[in-house]
Amino acid sequence: MTDLEAALRTVVRGEVGFDVTSRALVTMDASNYRRVPLGVVAPHDAEDVAAVLEVCRDHMVPVVARGGGTSIAGQATGTGVVLDFTRHMNKVVSLDPETRTAVVQPGLVLDRLQDAAAPHGLLFGPDPSTHSRCTLGGMIGNNSCGAHSVAWGTTADSVRELDVISGRGERLRLGREWAGAPEGLRELVEGDLARLRTGFPELPRRISGYALDALLPERGADVARSFCGSEGTLGILTEAVVRLVEAPRARALAVLAYPDESAAAEAAAGLLPYGPLTVEGMAADLVPSPTALPAGGAWLFVETGGESEAEARARAEAIVRAADVVDALVVTDPAGQRALWRIREDASGTATRMPDGSEAWPGWEDCAVPPARLGAYLRDFRALLTAHGLRGTPYGHFGDGCIHVRIDFDLLTEAGVGRFRRFSEELAEVVVAHGGSLSGEHGDGQARAELLPKMYGEELVGLFERAKGVWDPDDLLNPGMLVRPAPLDSNLRFSVLPRKPVDVAFGYPADGGDFSAAVRRCVGVAKCRTTSATGSAVMCPSFRATGDEEHSTRGRARLLHEMLAGELVTDGWRSTEVRDALDLCLACKGCRSDCPVEVDMATYKAEFLHHHYEGRRRPAAHHSMGRLPEWLRLVARTRTASLVNALAGVRPLAWTAKRLGGIAPEREIPRLATQTFSRWWERRREGAAAAGGGLGRSGELVILWPDTFTEHLSPSVGQAAVRVLEAAGLRVALPPTVRMRTPSGDGGAGGGVAVAMDPVSLLRGRGRVCCGLTYVSTGQLDRARAVLRRTLDLMEPVLEGPAPVVVLEPSCAAALRSDLPELLHDDPRARRLADRVLTFAEALDRLAPDWTPPRLDRPVTGQTHCHQHAVLGDAADRRLRAAAGLSGELSGGCCGLAGNFGFEEGHFEVSVACAEEQLLPGVRTAREGAVVLADGFSCRTQLEQLAGVRGRHLAEVLADALEGGGDVVGEE
Repeated sequence: MTDLEAALRTVVRGEVGFDVTSRALVTMDASNYRRVPLGVVAPHDAEDVAAVLEVCRDHMVPVVARGGGTSIAGQATGTGVVLDFTRHMNKVVSLDPETRTAVVQPGLVLDRLQDAAAPHGLLFGPDPSTHSRCTLGGMIGNNSCGAHSVAWGTTADSVRELDVISGRGERLRLGREWAGAPEGLRELVEGDLARLRTGFPELPRRISGYALDALLPERGADVARSFCGSEGTLGILTEAVVRLVEAPRARALAVLAYPDESAAAEAAAGLLPYGPLTVEGMAADLVPSPTALPAGGAWLFVETGGESEAEARARAEAIVRAADVVDALVVTDPAGQRALWRIREDASGTATRMPDGSEAWPGWEDCAVPPARLGAYLRDFRALLTAHGLRGTPYGHFGDGCIHVRIDFDLLTEAGVGRFRRFSEELAEVVVAHGGSLSGEHGDGQARAELLPKMYGEELVGLFERAKGVWDPDDLLNPGMLVRPAPLDSNLRFSVLPRKPVDVAFGYPADGGDFSAAVRRCVGVAKCRTTSATGSAVMCPSFRATGDEEHSTRGRARLLHEMLAGELVTDGWRSTEVRDALDLCLACKGCRSDCPVEVDMATYKAEFLHHHYEGRRRPAAHHSMGRLPEWLRLVARTRTASLVNALAGVRPLAWTAKRLGGIAPEREIPRLATQTFSRWWERRREGAAAAGGGLGRSGELVILWPDTFTEHLSPSVGQAAVRVLEAAGLRVALPPTVRMRTPSGDGGAGGGVAVAMDPVSLLRGRGRVCCGLTYVSTGQLDRARAVLRRTLDLMEPVLEGPAPVVVLEPSCAAALRSDLPELLHDDPRARRLADRVLTFAEALDRLAPDWTPPRLDRPVTGQTHCHQHAVLGDAADRRLRAAAGLSGELSGGCCGLAGNFGFEEGHFEVSVACAEEQLLPGVRTAREGAVVLADGFSCRTQLEQLAGVRGRHLAEVLADALEGGGDVVGEE
C-alpha cells in the first residue's frame, strides 16, 4: 500500500480504490483522451472531500471530480486521485415546491431529480441527452444545456447557490453579490472591468473559458454562476441549490422535414419568436431507419407546451404553418414523442459510426455560433471538412446555434493525428470568425482549451490563469484543463492500443475482424448506466442490479481496452480483473441493440472466456451447463430421464450434484421430459403410418428446429408449434440426423429434401443439430465451432432447398442468426443457414399471411425475451398477438436467469434482482385472466422458481385455443 493510499484510508469514510479495476474504470470519459489515475475515492460526504483534498495537497497529487463520466472533452480524467460522487453523494437533499428550488448533491443523476420534481409539476430545465446518467455536479462543472435551452437556458441559469471546497480547503458558499468569493477574486475582477465587459461574445451557448463576466457588478457579481463551467478546476462542489421551472401540462412535438441540414439550420432561428421549448436538428445520416419521420433529408424537432393537449398542438401546428417545410408531423401522444426523442438522443452514439461503418470521434462536438449565422457556419464547416478529406454529420441544438458532430479522424496514426491538429486549429478560426464559442455545451477540457487564445486573446486567457491562481494556487484541481492546458493531441486513448489485429475466434464483421476496433466502439456515452429500464429496453441489467461501474457495459469495455493496452491490466487474456467484471454479465445481448454504437458484450465475454481458459481448468459450471446438450442427449439415449428426476428430488443428492456442477444451491434442478420432442414426433409419424394416412403434404415445407430446451425440457412447446404450423397450412419436418451427401429429388417443397428428412429412420441417426449456444455462452468456442460445423454438415440438404428453419427458443434463434455466421465466418454455409432462421411468429407472418389465428381476447403479461429484443425483433410477435386478441404489452429488461447465468453459483442474488425489476412485478400486478407469455425456457423457469407462475410459449397458447380447451392462463 502506498503512503497516499494509506493516508486516504485513514481519514476517508467512503471507499478508497487503488486496485487495477478501480483505476481502469476511470481512465477515460466519453472523449478521445485517456489518463491513468493513482486511485479513486468515493467520498461519503463533504468531510470526506475536504480530507481527500488535504491529503492530496500534502502529497502534491492532483484531484479530479467525476460524475457520470460522460464528458466529451477529457475533463473527467486525471493522473492523480479521482473523486467518484455517484456512489454516495447522489441524493436530493430537499425540494421546496413553494420556492421552486431543490438542494442536491453532485452525484445525483438528473433523471432522479426530475422524478422528485415531477409530482409537484416542476422540472429542472437543462436536459442533456445523457439525462438518464449524467449528474448535477457534472452539469454544473460543464455548464450543460440540453434540448430545452431555448426555453430554460443553461445550467448556470438554474443555479442559485453552491457549496464548494477550494483547492486550499476553504469552505465557501457561492452566491450573488460576491457571496463566497475567495480572497482576491473581487480585486482581480474590479481591476479589469473594461476587458470583462468587451471580451466575451454575446450568444446563448457561450460555454468556453471561465465565466468571469458573471462577476460584473451589473450582472449581480454572481460567484455561483461564474463557477459554472469551470470543469472542476476552481473548487470541488459538495452541494447545490438549483432552480426548478414549471413543467408544461401538455406538450406537442412538431417534426419538420427539410431537404438538407443547411435548409433546416437556416430555418431554425426564424422559429424562435414562436416560443418553442426546443428547436433540435439532425440529418438523415444519423437515422438508421427514418420510417417514423416525415419524408426529408433533415429534420427540426420543435416542441411546444400548453395548458392542454389542444393548446400545445395548436402552437405546434402554427409553427408548421409558419415553417417552409417539405413535410411535417405533429405528435401529442407521450409515448410517440418519447419514441421520436430517442432517435435524437441516440445520435451521440450513432454518430460514432459513419454510414459505411467507419469510425468517427468527438473533439469538435459542440461549437456554437449566433443562431442566425448557423446556416452560413455549417456551409463553412462542411467546406473545411472537405478540404481536409474528413466526414461528419452535424446535429444538435439548432435553435441555439450549437451543433454536435463526430468526425472520422484517424487517431491511430501519426499522420492522422497531425491532420486532427491542423483541422482543429483551422476550425477554431472559422468558429471565431462567425462570432462563436469553441464550446457550446460540453466544455473545453483538453480538446479545445489550447485554442482558447484564438477566441479570447492572450490577455483574457491570462486573466483566466490569474483567476485559477486565486481559487487554486497550488494547481491541485484538474490541472491541464482550461488554463495551461495539455496539448489537444496528447493523451489520446487510442495510442496505447495494439497496432496489429488481435488473434480472435469471432469474425467481428462490422469491425473489419479487429477486436480492438470492436472494443473501441464504446465511446463512453454510458447509456448502459441508466438506473431503471424503461419500455422494452434491456441494457444493462447487471449494472442496475449492483450499481457498480464494472458491471456496466461501459465498465467492461474499459477493462477490455486496458487489457489490450497492457499498461494497467498487464496479464492480457489471463486478467482476473476482466474475468471478474465479466462474471456478472448475463450475456443478454441487450447492449447489441440498446447501445447506440451496438457494443456486443455477450460476444466479447465469450471471446474473453475462450482465451482466458485456454489450456486451463474451467469452472465446473462450464462443464455442467456449457455441455448441457451432451448430458441431455446421454440421458435421452439411455432412457434415464425418470431416474434423473427421481434422484434430483432427493435433497442430499441434489445438493451434491449442484455443488459438483457449480450450480447455485438456491436453484431447483429442472425436470427432464420423459419423452423427448423428437421421440414424440417419431411416434406421431408411426401412428399416422399405422393408420394408413399421412400428416398432410400440401403446404409449404418448414424445418422445425429441435433445440436442446424444446427437445429435452419443454417438448410441449414443440408439439404445440407443430399443431399450429400445420393448422396454418404449413408442412413441418425436422432436420436430418445423418449427413446426406446427395439428397434425392429437386430439393423443392415437394421434392427430395422432404423425402430425405421425413423417414423415421433418420431420427435414429447419430447426429443432432445444435446452435452451440451453451458452448458460446461459456466461451468454449473450439467446441462450439465443432458442433456448428457438424450442424452445417447435417443441414446441407436443407440449405440446398428453399425451406426456412423455424426456431422456437429465442436464444437459439439468436445464436443461429448472429453467433453462427460470426463464429464460422470462413464457412459460407453459416450465413446461408443464418438467413433461413425464422421465429415462430415470423414463420406464420411470412409463410401463412392469410391464416387467421384463434381469438382469445385476453390480456397478456410477461417479458419479451432479451435475445429476441436484441437480435430477432418482435414485430411479427406483436402482429400475431394482436390477431389473436392478446392485448397489452410485454415488459422489457431481462428475466435474470439468462441461460446458465442464473444457475451458476454466486449469481442467484443478481438473477433475482433482475427478475424483480420488471418481470415479476408485471406478473404480480397483471389483470385477472392474463396470459403469462414467456417464449424462452429461461424466462419460464425463472417465473416458476421465483413466483410459482407457469409461463407459456405463444405456440402453446395458440395450440390450446385451436383445440378449444386447455388452460391458457398462467397458473399460480
